[in-house]
Amino acid sequence: MAKVYGVGIMGAGNISSAYLRLAPLFKNLEVRAIADINPAAAKTRADEFKVAAQTPDELLKNSEVDVVVNLTIPAAHFPVTKDILSAGKHAYSEKPFVLSIDEGKTLKNMADERKLKVGSAPDTFLGGAHQQARSIIDSGRIGRIASGTMHIMGRGMEHWHPNPDFFFKKGGGPILDMGPYYITDLINLVGPIKRVTGFTGMARKDRMVTAEGPMKGKTVPVETPTTIHAVLEAHDGAIITLGASWDVYSHGHHNIELYGTEGSVYVPDPNFFSGDVIVADIDDNKETLTPWDHPLGKPNTELGDGRKVANYRNAGLSDMMDTIETGRVARCGIDVALHAVDVMLSILKAGETGEVVTLSTTCVRPEALGPDAARALMR
Repeated sequence: MAKVYGVGIMGAGNISSAYLRLAPLFKNLEVRAIADINPAAAKTRADEFKVAAQTPDELLKNSEVDVVVNLTIPAAHFPVTKDILSAGKHAYSEKPFVLSIDEGKTLKNMADERKLKVGSAPDTFLGGAHQQARSIIDSGRIGRIASGTMHIMGRGMEHWHPNPDFFFKKGGGPILDMGPYYITDLINLVGPIKRVTGFTGMARKDRMVTAEGPMKGKTVPVETPTTIHAVLEAHDGAIITLGASWDVYSHGHHNIELYGTEGSVYVPDPNFFSGDVIVADIDDNKETLTPWDHPLGKPNTELGDGRKVANYRNAGLSDMMDTIETGRVARCGIDVALHAVDVMLSILKAGETGEVVTLSTTCVRPEALGPDAARALMR
């Protein structure tokens, strides 16, 4: 029988409801408390999900909590994760993991010294669709991946998020906010990245908030690039073009396309665990694959537009905690998280300098998560 680990949530913002709602799907997780610097926010979430509401200090001292999920804003990810490790608890962070390589290395050293686990979202690449695409690549069906494209494009966050200002500060922007989904999935599909280059810019110096909430009608300054075009070279030689922008109202690009020597695979939006996987052969005959019978690919959430998607946040956390017993390398572990951050920061650096930037980190390509391995994590 799997050991059950007590989970504490640090941060009661929008994303906390997904972690609280979905944690019971995983047999080794039990959320026991939530904390926030705003006590009212913590109490609201705690009452909704029948867990304890605590102050951040109380949560870190809670003996029933083994691992703390860090859902604070990006700028606070490093100091809060540092506090979690200092308290002797395992840590799992929302993305982006940290905002500098030095921060990530500091956390890695702390965790190693204390024999603690550290991991980070996103875990969407563990979803049924992305693991099915991974299986197509690993089978050799489309040959060696030689190149590809990724596109993260939209109009920004100010039209739907009630407090969108942090999206446009350092640590935000389409690369550090949405990029982790794409970069981590790319690492899953083709392996670590060797070097990058790119160009960056912004369409506006400020943004008008139109979402309902306390900031509606206010303008927020833009302090980070909102349009980025980059080229990434993987260690295995694949060359990937990345377009990321919050200055686009309409486009016709697929999320991820990978081009092999014997065909192509179209990978769905890595912001979600599910979606259509399309494979094309050398004659451009396309096949939309029948979805795997994968537990992390079954739709369980309806979006505002009526679409049904799979959402299994906590999968990466469950996998990480499982490695305590099994000795495996966590699929969403610190090395993968830090390498993804290195890729994104290097792209931004290339945009500032015009240079080709060789990454200072690497990682082992995460182990595939097939249907049986995924079921083993779930109740």
